[in-house]
Amino acid sequence: MQGTAAEGRGPVRYGPPAPGPSLPVLPELAAALGAAAGHTEPQPPGGGPELREAACGYWLRRGLPTAPEHVVAAPGAQALLVALLGAYGGDVLMPRPCPAWWTPQARLLGRPAYHVPTPAECGGVPDPYALLETVRRVRAEGGTPRLLLLCVADDPTATVAPPETVREACEAAVAEGLHIISDETWRDTVHRPHETVPLSPAEMCPGNVTVLADLGGAHTPPGWPAAVARFPATDTEVPRRARTLDILAALGAVVAAPVAAAAALALSEPAPVAERTRQAAALHGRVAAAAHQAVLAAGAMARPPQAGRHLYADLGPFRAGLAARGVTDSMELEDYLTRRLGGPAPGGHRFGDELGALRVRLATGPLLGATPDERLDSLAAADPLQLPHVREALIHFAAVLDELR
Repeated sequence: MQGTAAEGRGPVRYGPPAPGPSLPVLPELAAALGAAAGHTEPQPPGGGPELREAACGYWLRRGLPTAPEHVVAAPGAQALLVALLGAYGGDVLMPRPCPAWWTPQARLLGRPAYHVPTPAECGGVPDPYALLETVRRVRAEGGTPRLLLLCVADDPTATVAPPETVREACEAAVAEGLHIISDETWRDTVHRPHETVPLSPAEMCPGNVTVLADLGGAHTPPGWPAAVARFPATDTEVPRRARTLDILAALGAVVAAPVAAAAALALSEPAPVAERTRQAAALHGRVAAAAHQAVLAAGAMARPPQAGRHLYADLGPFRAGLAARGVTDSMELEDYLTRRLGGPAPGGHRFGDELGALRVRLATGPLLGATPDERLDSLAAADPLQLPHVREALIHFAAVLDELR
């Protein structure tokens, strides 16, 4: 029940990175980082007061009032999740598929990790009945399930779980005594925020949910690592937050002062930051929708993308054509499409799917243009799909899929 058939083979263990924005750094963020470049004193473990206060304001605007003493910051979500897993202990449950970096974090700590199927309409959140069955089975085998990881706005499927699905999964988890870590890295990349509103599990089960957010999802460049966590405001969480800080301190995992300054500005969401976030989400949404149509037109399958900078395609209908090209599993599919598309196309084995399933995450960033100027033109265009460089990229994308029929 643990892991996948591909575990133990080198390429599965490392990467891939999350899909980047493929856009130049916002000048205001670059200025904030540059202005703090002379700060030589390290931030304290868990983040300085300015960064934690900014995180509180960010969550308050999303309906989650937060006090600074319930916030922890770290240099990226990977370090923060390692600290959280170490602080909470126990076996870990997560949806299948799930972000590529989750399982390696559990493996690093020697924690058993169990994948739970997701409902048909979305990824990121486990099917509640499958979750209950998995918990009971793990306990019957002598395991100690204590944590559920989920992401309402999902990597890799690019879906947003409906509120009723989130509620049912959270209620099932809490009933079984699981603490929930909600990765909300992608919640601000929703393509149509007036139509699709992510609902945080922390709004439903405030005493049982720790929220995790990597700022590289929507607010800062991925190369400026910063992430924040919001702990429940309960007495039982005080020692867990303290343990999280201990682990971060032992790892030396502190946010660099210049990055902290840029992260605090991003979390404060002044007008330029908010506008760039909105524009970037809309741009990737337009391009993702066009790429989704190309996938369907070729005869493959994918859920309609609702968030993020990617889509998750099932190329199972192309099995015969792929086999003729020597592609019989998702690892070989990754290698083949990476060569043909000229950019990363990580296979489903990276995300906990079976090796034999021909699934792949396809990023939208490479479709925005080959140069910073082209990408900024895409961002500013009223209809980016009409730009020659975007149109040509989509034509090539569709042609690669069509040749597999």
